[in-house]
Amino acid sequence: MNRLLALFAFVIIAIFLGILAFKVPSPDLVAVILLTLGLVAYDFATSSGNNRD
Repeated sequence: MNRLLALFAFVIIAIFLGILAFKVPSPDLVAVILLTLGLVAYDFATSSGNNRD
């Protein structure tokens, strides 16, 4: 369930940032958006597992 919610959140932020990138096509902004999506994807991949503490 955690992975599903994390995937949903990733899709929502990707859609939001994609709209922002298309409406304001500044190269600097697009670079920051790509960096942000990369960090979010890394966080999704490393912390949404089924690790039980």
